[in-house]
Amino acid sequence: MKTSCAALAALLLSIAMPVMAADYPAPRQGDWIAKDFKFHTGETMPELKLHYTTIGEPSGLPVLVLHGTGGSGASMLSSTFAGELFGAGQPLDASKYYIILPDAIGHGKSSKPSDGMKTGFPKYNYDDMVEAQHRLVKEGLGVKHLRLVIGNSMGGMQTWMWGEKYPKEMDALVPMASQPTEMASRNWMMRRIMLDTIRSDPDYNGGNYTSQPRMMRYAITAYGIASIGGTLAYQQQAPTAAKADKIVDERLATPITSDANDFLYQWGSSQDYNAGEKLETIEATLLLINSADDERNPPETGITDAAMKRVKNGKLYLIAASPETRGHGTTGNAKFYSEHIRQLLQTAPQRTM
Repeated sequence: MKTSCAALAALLLSIAMPVMAADYPAPRQGDWIAKDFKFHTGETMPELKLHYTTIGEPSGLPVLVLHGTGGSGASMLSSTFAGELFGAGQPLDASKYYIILPDAIGHGKSSKPSDGMKTGFPKYNYDDMVEAQHRLVKEGLGVKHLRLVIGNSMGGMQTWMWGEKYPKEMDALVPMASQPTEMASRNWMMRRIMLDTIRSDPDYNGGNYTSQPRMMRYAITAYGIASIGGTLAYQQQAPTAAKADKIVDERLATPITSDANDFLYQWGSSQDYNAGEKLETIEATLLLINSADDERNPPETGITDAAMKRVKNGKLYLIAASPETRGHGTTGNAKFYSEHIRQLLQTAPQRTM
């Protein structure tokens, strides 16, 4: 299933396009309508469509999987993620777990600006996304308690929020490629430049464009190279100017089929993210998985270490940098941490609400 958002996620997050794995049950798709959904701005949508994918049977232990910016639930069905986790005998064996993969607001097949409202679509943030996910899980699917919430990048930041907003509703949390502290520093600087570049393109025309802004591909390519890929990996892939040019040319030639308004909403929704104020309220067992060469969440700042000291049952697994890792994209490949998830699920207590 190739969508414009999934294609964009592949470019920015190095997550492979979805493939069907032979050793886990066929994914099922569905839609649920959240009635009278109120956004943090006070705006209300009478009907907010939330698309989702599930794997396994509802009788299994529920697991919520949250995707990154520009992706969708289906974008997590890659050979390097689902193929390492959901199969028989793997840590999230779908014969034992009920795996829920929602499309966040503004993503995939859930309600988004390009459905027709364009810039009239309510301005959503991560809090709105998490609220919508919660309503889908509780009201739409009837799940009362989750064994695990796991998310990557944007999904990782939202995993922190799940632990704070609904502390009694899950046993374990695995935020990945994220930190709970305020969106800031290079991470926001680069996002801000990318978004401003697209908005300032005359083609954008205040969101009323007739074709996608031409500067989108340059803004996306610059942000992607600056904030994902891994220093050692890039040095190995492009040790000369000629090879570096080849990578840039290939990136610029990649079709950008995402809608500009959808894109701006998706990336702009992170601006007020800050899960660092209520870390002490997290009750679930938490395993943070980051990569040592993550360009967006660099461990050398000490911010993550300081935050983890405030989490009662928290542990950090930092993947060592190597030519095999891909910086912020490393956690798209579960081979680096699948056994750590297995150990977490073997030891995290099962709680009841």
